[in-house]
Amino acid sequence: MDDELNHRARALLRAIEAGRVEVTRSSEPDLKVDGLLCCDQVAARELAHAGLLRPAQPGSTGPWVRAELTPAGRAVLA
Repeated sequence: MDDELNHRARALLRAIEAGRVEVTRSSEPDLKVDGLLCCDQVAARELAHAGLLRPAQPGSTGPWVRAELTPAGRAVLA
């Protein structure tokens, strides 16, 4: 998928890498960057469905948890 990623998608991955992103634990996840809702939910969901990000605390309570890159997500940025 990395050949298909645009600048905005790569910026989202870099923000996740920097610890600035929260994600919902739903089948169609939403993202917040620096506490603000991400305006491109299509890109956010495509990244999640591609397996490039995941919740960092899958068992925690609350609607929002910190997002982290998966190994595939880290490989895209390498």
